Amino acid sequence: MNTEPSTSVTARTIGFFGALGIGVGAMVGGGILALAGVAYAVSGPSAILAFALNGLIAFITALSFAEMASANPQSGGTYTYAKKALSLQVAFGVGWIVWFASLVAAVLYALGFGAFALFALQQIPSDTLSGILEFGMLPVLLALAAIGYFAFSLSRSSGDGGAVINIGKLAVFAILIAGGLAVFVQTPFSQITQSLDPFFSGGFSGVIAAMGYTFIALQGFDLIGSAAGEIKNPEKTIPKAMVGTLAVGLAVYLPLLFLMSTVGVLPGESITEMSRENPETVLAVAAQNYLGAFGFWLVLVAGIFSMLSALQANLFAASRISLRMAKDRTLNHHLSNIDERFGTPVTSIWVTCGIVALLVMILPDLAAAGAASSLIFLITFALAHLIMILMRNRGYKESETFRAPFFPALPIVGIITCLGLAIFQAIVVPAAGIIALLWLLIGAVLFVSFFVKKARAIEASEQALDPDLIRLRGLSPLVLLPISNPANAESMVFLANALAPPVVGRVLLHSIVIPSTEKDDLEKRLLSSRDVTQYALKASFEAGLRPDSLTTIADHPWEEIERVVEVHNCRSLLLGLSDLNDFQTNQNLEKLVKHVKADVVVFRQPYSGWKITEARKILIPVAGFGSHDPLRARVAASLWRASQPEITFIQILPLNTPRETIQKNNLNLSRFAGRIIPGKTEVHIIPNDDVETELIKQASGHDLVIMGLGTAGKNEKAFGHLALALAEKTETALIFISQK
Repeated sequence: MNTEPSTSVTARTIGFFGALGIGVGAMVGGGILALAGVAYAVSGPSAILAFALNGLIAFITALSFAEMASANPQSGGTYTYAKKALSLQVAFGVGWIVWFASLVAAVLYALGFGAFALFALQQIPSDTLSGILEFGMLPVLLALAAIGYFAFSLSRSSGDGGAVINIGKLAVFAILIAGGLAVFVQTPFSQITQSLDPFFSGGFSGVIAAMGYTFIALQGFDLIGSAAGEIKNPEKTIPKAMVGTLAVGLAVYLPLLFLMSTVGVLPGESITEMSRENPETVLAVAAQNYLGAFGFWLVLVAGIFSMLSALQANLFAASRISLRMAKDRTLNHHLSNIDERFGTPVTSIWVTCGIVALLVMILPDLAAAGAASSLIFLITFALAHLIMILMRNRGYKESETFRAPFFPALPIVGIITCLGLAIFQAIVVPAAGIIALLWLLIGAVLFVSFFVKKARAIEASEQALDPDLIRLRGLSPLVLLPISNPANAESMVFLANALAPPVVGRVLLHSIVIPSTEKDDLEKRLLSSRDVTQYALKASFEAGLRPDSLTTIADHPWEEIERVVEVHNCRSLLLGLSDLNDFQTNQNLEKLVKHVKADVVVFRQPYSGWKITEARKILIPVAGFGSHDPLRARVAASLWRASQPEITFIQILPLNTPRETIQKNNLNLSRFAGRIIPGKTEVHIIPNDDVETELIKQASGHDLVIMGLGTAGKNEKAFGHLALALAEKTETALIFISQK
């Protein structure tokens, strides 16, 4: 059996309020309390405008996210959408940087919690505490303690945003706003205008800088998409939760910022100067100015609650992103382990928390963490808009899921604003761009070194199981199928469509007429070509398939096949051959495999008229996980999608192979099988020094064998002795695969 409990899919357990809690937990409070001082310092009271503009950008972005998440309700957020619409390499880059964005955001909130907790402790008069509070690393230790707590709690629960913390901090903000309004209505208008003058103390560039520093404060709605695979009724719940998150956030942010800039400022003072003197705790000082010590402590309590809930939400989202990537093998497979008792991605959670803890110790700077996180999120949001445009243009499956209005104008505006703000942020805070670049370089090295081969095999299987993925990527793969025997047409066309899925892929039936100087002979050849093509088309139509057809005239059929592959830019070439051991056929085939710029699949039918859909038992020998894995995965997954046969994977090892190696190979093969075939499969590691005899024995008990060919090098043949032995000594249907 291949399915491991540790990699099972998490259940949909999060409802609307849980999804809203994820967004509100990440957005409301933490960002504004940690970064409002930075915004006021560079822009003055116009920080209110900066937050409002950020809110507009975030709203436009939320509409694109809501459309993609409701149409593709799988965990992973932007990475999942990128994997559907873009190449595997680009999707990894997007996922890697989105994961990092959540990690850096978690660093920001962990450090913010440490700063607020320390500031609160400093207000308690105690000789015992005074010595401890002077320890310079105390904020970092407090941050690490919070990370450790959430690593433990998230590994044991769904982590739906922390309802108690969210309710508590929203209540605190409501009191702060209500108290501020009560003071505001009693404050002379002249004093209000004086506190807001000058409104643009940092000029227009100051507003843009404040937007860049604080955009992270509007991040949170996107984390709902990161947990989409665990949300109930996602088509309706996700859009409502995303818009609801922004509505709650702006309903708190804008009134609070306005009140802090007006009634929170003493006569003769300005919010700009207050922020420069107390960048991390300016809101606490402002609240103290109009509510006294009660307001001061309210902000501290709200700060602690907000930082904790935002930290929890970002750790939760980051763990789900790495979980999704691990399932696709674009990260180490161990990160996809699911705890059997709690149903949580325990390994991913602990690794995520470990990286955040490491970053906290390396980058103990709130401003730098906020700037880097904002920059990274802006880039990923711009990519999200682009992906949504591609998905909409290429068409979703028929559904009644949410659609963003004013397409494509709104997402285009989103791309321009996000990229423009990101570029400005990179110029203003170069360290943020350098941090992002370094992380991408690390990811590129890891991906190329460890993940890309296995990830391509899983990607090929997913495309075979769900051809809609190919359409969403804007691809139209073409398979060339030379035909000569009408009796084998149905199976050949079926297999060709397995290589190029229906609707999105194309199959080109190719008939070659060899010219003749004899008129009668030429007419016979033309009639034969017509009959073969007509029979193949008839068999295709009866099977519900719609191939194209092409007839060419050439003296040398093998060279003509190679020419047509190049002219039509075919992705795959499918050949049906009855006698692979014929010397001339073998020589021509070796030459073709070596020179043709396409994947080559050679199909040997056991007898004329045999139908591939009748194959109930399929054998897949695996010598190693080499370059032919993606094509092998595509063929196997396509056959499973069509008729759900029994599929067995085997690996033959020498008799003296250590037991530990056998167990390790069995585990690796089980994982490989489980990731390309969603149903039940069998996996066997067979010790035998006589590989050829064992392989022939195993093949005799199956209807079809799918086998990868060797690499056709200068002195090496694609069809080695094992492939030729199977062709000569068995009557089993054979599929040989050679991938470029």
